[in-house]
Amino acid sequence: MREMLDCGQTIRMRGSHDCFFSPGARMNTGPGWVVFALGSAFFAALTAVFGKLGVTGLNSNMATFIRTIVIVLVIAAILFMRGEWQRTADIPGKSWLFLVLSGVATGLSWLCYYRALQLGPVSGVAPIDKLSVVIAILLGVVFLGESLTWPVAIGGLLILAGSLVIIIF
Repeated sequence: MREMLDCGQTIRMRGSHDCFFSPGARMNTGPGWVVFALGSAFFAALTAVFGKLGVTGLNSNMATFIRTIVIVLVIAAILFMRGEWQRTADIPGKSWLFLVLSGVATGLSWLCYYRALQLGPVSGVAPIDKLSVVIAILLGVVFLGESLTWPVAIGGLLILAGSLVIIIF
């Protein structure tokens, strides 16, 4: 595996926040990414709790729509403050294709997530949602040619086992 990958030319999965915060940044395979991954986990946990409280008594699709508007406003503010706006005509077609597909997948994920939160407990929904980690590992290996190391395989299996315990019991 190459030590450094250009974020703009690499299909990236959820969790690639290091590229978001630094324009033109390169993916560092060192330990720095862990800080952003932990931040992602922390904010995802808040998302589950706040989402559960917010979706109570509200149509889950409407809740997802409101959440999406807030996300667009927050990210637009960050782009504005950092001077990172980019002409859409300068974005390569391949990037558009995969960003649109990612957006569709994200939207469908959020719709399912909020409906699940409306129907079930956060303590069940959030961990089961983390099966996305196992699926992402498999997709990374199959479609992106990533290596499946023992630590990643064992971690993925533990996540799978934990989700199965929550679903079955």
